[in-house]
Amino acid sequence: MKKTILTLTLVFSAFLLFAQQTFPVNGSADIRSGQFAFTNANIVVNANQTISNGVLLIKNQVIQSVGAGTTVPKGYVVIDLKGKYIYPSLIDAFTSYGLPEAQRNAQGGFGGGARRSIFTSTKKGAYNWNEAIRPETEVKAIFSSDPKKADELRKVGFGSVNVINRDGIARGTSAAVTLNEESDNKVMLKDQTAANYSFNKGTSSNDYPTSLMGSIALLRQTYYDAAWYKNQKEEYNISLDEFNKQQNLPQIFEADGWANILRADKIAKEFNKQFIVKSTGDEYQRIDAVKATGASLIIPINFPKAFDVEDPAEARNVSLAQMKNWEMAPSNPGVLEKSGINFAITAFGLDNTRDFWANMRTAIENGLSEKQALLAITEVPAKLLGISDKVGSLEKGKLANFLITSDNIFKNNNIIYENWVQGKRYVVNKMDVTDLRGTYNLNVDGIGSLVLKITGTAGGNAASIERAGTDSVKVNATFNRSGDWVTLNFNLKKNPKGDTRLSGYLSAANPIVMKGEAALSDGTEGKWTATFKEAAKEMPKREEPKAALAANGPMLYPFQAFGNEVQPKAETVLLKNATVWTNEKDGILQNADVLLENGKIKAVGKNLSAGNAKVIDATGKHVTPGIIDEHSHIAGSGGINEGAQSVSSEVRIGDILNSEDINIYRQLAGGVTTSQILHGSANPIGGQSQLIKLRWGKLPEELKFAGADGFIKFALGENVKQSNFGTGQRFPVTRMGVEQTFVDAFTRAKDYEAALKVKGNNVRRDLELDALVEILNNKRFITCHSYVQSEINMLIHVADSLGFKINTFTHILEGYKLADKMKAHNIAGSTFSDWWAYKYEVAEAIPYNGKIMHNVGITTAFNSDDAEMARRLNQEAGKAVLYGNVPEEEAFKFVTLNPAKMLHIDDKVGSLKVGKDADVVIWSDNPLSIYAKVEKTFVDGILYWDIEKDAQKLKQQQAERARLTQKMLESKNKGGRMQRPTGMASTLYNCETLSDYSAGFEAIVTEGGHGHE
Repeated sequence: MKKTILTLTLVFSAFLLFAQQTFPVNGSADIRSGQFAFTNANIVVNANQTISNGVLLIKNQVIQSVGAGTTVPKGYVVIDLKGKYIYPSLIDAFTSYGLPEAQRNAQGGFGGGARRSIFTSTKKGAYNWNEAIRPETEVKAIFSSDPKKADELRKVGFGSVNVINRDGIARGTSAAVTLNEESDNKVMLKDQTAANYSFNKGTSSNDYPTSLMGSIALLRQTYYDAAWYKNQKEEYNISLDEFNKQQNLPQIFEADGWANILRADKIAKEFNKQFIVKSTGDEYQRIDAVKATGASLIIPINFPKAFDVEDPAEARNVSLAQMKNWEMAPSNPGVLEKSGINFAITAFGLDNTRDFWANMRTAIENGLSEKQALLAITEVPAKLLGISDKVGSLEKGKLANFLITSDNIFKNNNIIYENWVQGKRYVVNKMDVTDLRGTYNLNVDGIGSLVLKITGTAGGNAASIERAGTDSVKVNATFNRSGDWVTLNFNLKKNPKGDTRLSGYLSAANPIVMKGEAALSDGTEGKWTATFKEAAKEMPKREEPKAALAANGPMLYPFQAFGNEVQPKAETVLLKNATVWTNEKDGILQNADVLLENGKIKAVGKNLSAGNAKVIDATGKHVTPGIIDEHSHIAGSGGINEGAQSVSSEVRIGDILNSEDINIYRQLAGGVTTSQILHGSANPIGGQSQLIKLRWGKLPEELKFAGADGFIKFALGENVKQSNFGTGQRFPVTRMGVEQTFVDAFTRAKDYEAALKVKGNNVRRDLELDALVEILNNKRFITCHSYVQSEINMLIHVADSLGFKINTFTHILEGYKLADKMKAHNIAGSTFSDWWAYKYEVAEAIPYNGKIMHNVGITTAFNSDDAEMARRLNQEAGKAVLYGNVPEEEAFKFVTLNPAKMLHIDDKVGSLKVGKDADVVIWSDNPLSIYAKVEKTFVDGILYWDIEKDAQKLKQQQAERARLTQKMLESKNKGGRMQRPTGMASTLYNCETLSDYSAGFEAIVTEGGHGHE
């Protein structure tokens, strides 16, 4: 009888092809309603309500009623589901289902190889100038159902998905569709669910943007352009018109990593938006900051595989951060739930959608509640997408999208039998083939004949493998079943050695036959078949698998080697009996004390009272102000150059700060406390700089030096005219063209400023020109990369003629040739100590350059432009003594007080003066000595570097790596999936590093192997 009913349901469901009103009929019309009553089921209406022995009535594609004790009307086909469960079909809020894969044009950007520069869109029509801005793209117009992919998703339990065109920075609108195999007209749930964004320019062939900061600037400019466009009548722009129309839709932003979540949120706050963020699952690392955004999230559960760390040599390639992320990433959903963050879960990013439920269970084992898990795949995505009136729960009037399962959907042995989508039945697993227990003849390519015995409960959940003959063996196996899909893992110990992994499906029911793919430990692959022989006679005892241990490693800030388990705090500290380099009129004090309190220098002198202060005996030590690096490229991400255009003043280093950069910690170990992070030198007018303090473990925004003046990077010479790279198509390509670039840019800036002053004028906000207007009004200051005397003279002349000032020439290796002119214009010089002859432009550089500029009265500093050299800037200062006999105290000012003056922060840092910031370094010896070591570095009175604590951290990290290594080896022994150890090398940026952020490309263009400009 049961089989008859199931057959009838299949027959009736086959006729649920509801006619489309606007389509012609070819032949006789066959329109009939599908009326079904599902009785005696455990109906999970939603995450908060379950009905025992309930009845679900559906007619056509709509739910008619859900309840207990419901009388089934006449004409309904009754399906008895006693003991079984009904759940709402799942919803995935982030997919590219039904869309062709976008192919990126390799010609754009800095990807290397032969290419042509493309500055504006080649797309035909009245569209945006940049192809990465494509809000006119509508998924509803390019979507086409994909039966194969729909089948994969339905087998997992999904009934509807949001389809997003993952191409571009402004990506256009997404659409929600069902996974019904009807015409595209029938499956469309909502034609516009959201406007979509990212920082990746996708298939755009335009060179711009090449960097993350360029992507951010382009999106910000687009918002301003769209605001201007609404009130103008000068042009028609399809892209801006569509952009404006989409602002009332939900806004989904795809962000790679928690730092990009914060960057996206910063844009959202600027334009009074609230993004729904598709993340990458690392929010647990900075959960408080993510929560503060107020954003709802769409999170993946593609947890990383364990690394195969059996080979110690290969294991060294894996960083501590990678190891800890493997352990802690499965806790991310649970951490989000505990923090009260609204989130949906997506299958996006999984290597195979069949891994979805295994990973969901892993998340539950690591802290996610079943209730929240169900919400995250049903009601939450439905609400985010505005389709909760149709799907997400089982209620009258909603679509008949539901699952029939054998048990609680989150249990390991649950089977999804059927997935009904819009009232149409899709069989996932046959309800009448449930019990797999028995003995099978198993044949595996590369191994031969074996005997498989499946035992246990719920139709088979334990297994053993036997082999007869001279190499006989009997071992337990790991057996998992998800409906008709099965996996079997075992280790025969010999012939072959190592794990054998089988995956496959039930291919026949009588007798039961399973077959599929085999993977042996040596990497060979083949086929396998298991054919039912008889009922099992022996029931081997199976050890029940234990739930995975919740992540038990400590959180680190930042999340990597040398991070802090607890963020350090400011203390009242008294440094006693040291040699104190004040950089003030008191000079160098012997046997003196320095008191730090509330982040400031409280007192400097002898025999200071300690009070409640922590006392540090600094006898025999030297205490100095923190070192200030005027020219650095650390702590950036996504590229340090935006070199696609000759003027990039719209981009901001402050948008792409990387607080996780290990060079922050390393440079604290060299006594550096403040750095100016500069744009590179790929264009005459580069991006806006960012002054930071090296607050290790703080968030990117917390690194910023509060209240500091704004600076910007200009550049001259080979790099800006692209002597050693580029296509020759980007202006300028000559030194005289460089001059014209400055003249043109500031002429446009003056015209722009004048237009802004006209009352009632609808002037388009231009981020590029805003920065130049700030320069003209002495609100932003220039640091200019420079080498050759003639070009330096040129820029001084251009500045005089156009009415702006140059604050600093950096590098300035021919500064000794025109020191008098620099002095007359009050221009500072930040140079290298003794670098010369590493490229043509520096052929006439001399190591006495710093000494000569200093003697003329120029504020002179030495900078690094190099992550490694910055660790030894104290020694670079010492070279001023070697070359020119600069007094030691004055030489040390080259890396402390003088760069503070250049950066207009000498009222806060650069010397040990009461009231200044407590940025203080304790040295083991004279700081200009090559033997001097930094023992402690304070920033704002907080101890961020301590040589003794560093040694303790090394021991702790070794123990932590050993623990995680053992845990990964245990995972491998249990048959867990592994990946080969691969490192994640970070890029050490310098002025010439070229990037294509969207393509993941970094290149350093240098001459003669030298790392500087």
